[in-house]
Amino acid sequence: MIYPTGADWRAAAAGRRVLLFGMSGLGKTRVSAMLRAAGGWFHYSVDYRIGTRYLGEHIADNFKREAMKVPLLRELLLSDSVYIASNITFDNLAPLSTYLGKPGDPGRGGLAFAEYLRRQDQHRSAEIAALLDTPHFIERARDIYGYTSFVCDSGGSICEVVDPDDPTDPVLSTLAAHLLLVWIEGSPDHTAELVRRFDRAPKPMYYQPAFLERAWADYCAETGAAAEAEVDPDAFIRWTYARALAHRQPRYAAMAARWGVRVAAEAVAALAGEADFIDLIARAIDARARDTGAPDSGA
Repeated sequence: MIYPTGADWRAAAAGRRVLLFGMSGLGKTRVSAMLRAAGGWFHYSVDYRIGTRYLGEHIADNFKREAMKVPLLRELLLSDSVYIASNITFDNLAPLSTYLGKPGDPGRGGLAFAEYLRRQDQHRSAEIAALLDTPHFIERARDIYGYTSFVCDSGGSICEVVDPDDPTDPVLSTLAAHLLLVWIEGSPDHTAELVRRFDRAPKPMYYQPAFLERAWADYCAETGAAAEAEVDPDAFIRWTYARALAHRQPRYAAMAARWGVRVAAEAVAALAGEADFIDLIARAIDARARDTGAPDSGA
């Protein structure tokens, strides 16, 4: 790791650089915003980068495709009288989620499964590219804006686009060479709350192709759906989400074990400011050192 001990982290003269990962809803964006507000920290959102740099044109084209179905908007678009664009922000990623979509009955907003898989593959490529852009943004933040500290707010699906058990994984190797990877680890109570929250407002997500195709086959078999149009899109992604949490947990754990440190979501929720965050990470680094038999700093 780039900070062998908690003392190294505290004394980092060139600034502190971290990547937060874990399930959406456990505090990655909140902590990133808190650090940005403290001053001196550049906040790099992977999902924002995906939705602007890599999938922005696809998202806007999808809006236009829907607008062309409305006669008035069709006429205005064809005459270049209106401009349609995505207004994605760090706190509102709805345009990206809407583009990813949900498979199933088109009458209930569903996509054909083949089209859903195509968009999932686009997201995979975009997420890998956005993650590999991180070193560039570290340097850009320092060179242009003078930021010496950097927080990368990764998407919940980071564990789906890397192999945490491969010591030569190109994405994780690149990230670990430039940042400290920090897993925000949820408890079973957090998992139950995330499922309840998702059940109230199901959102599109990215899944590994093999996992997704298996989930689709199992769901259709379990519900007796003989055709795509018989699948309720929201019901399918609710059913799949609980499976995804169980699928991702060991992958996150493997990422933390080989590539970084872990902190409890409860501890993250209790953070009141930058100083608390620095203390929390220092303790996590030294806890890892103790667990692996390396000397810690006593921080």
